[in-house]
Amino acid sequence: MLPTELIVNKAITNDAQILAQFNIAMARETEDLKLDLPTVLAGVHGVLEESAHGFYLVAHLAGEVVGALLITYEWSDWRNGRLWWIQSVYVLPQRRSQGVFRALYQHVNELAQQTPDTRGIRLYVEKDNHTAQAVYQNLGMSQTAYRVFETTF
Repeated sequence: MLPTELIVNKAITNDAQILAQFNIAMARETEDLKLDLPTVLAGVHGVLEESAHGFYLVAHLAGEVVGALLITYEWSDWRNGRLWWIQSVYVLPQRRSQGVFRALYQHVNELAQQTPDTRGIRLYVEKDNHTAQAVYQNLGMSQTAYRVFETTF
């Protein structure tokens, strides 16, 4: 059930610090990674200051940011349009199972469907994060046959 006073909107520059903290907490919790705050904060500002990179959504409850996610873009030549990737999902532990992510996802879905060249929404999830996978499936998302490979620098 969604809290009636939950408000979802695009993040602004003043949200940068909390977004960086959420990203660090999420990496620690899901992958046992320790991220560097100045690097993450610069990355958050990179998105907030350059819309071509994407945008963040934040969920506010009683004036507090209780959840957030990042949308980035991928051009699909097969579809002649963009796919929106959900990334950096985080909901405060004490606010989980209260509809915060559902509200964020519904907002993304509405925005994506209102954007003419958007063809779909995707996300990736850590392979052992079964709780998150169940949430995504319950929202109607389906698992693909793809695996993600990378080279990092």
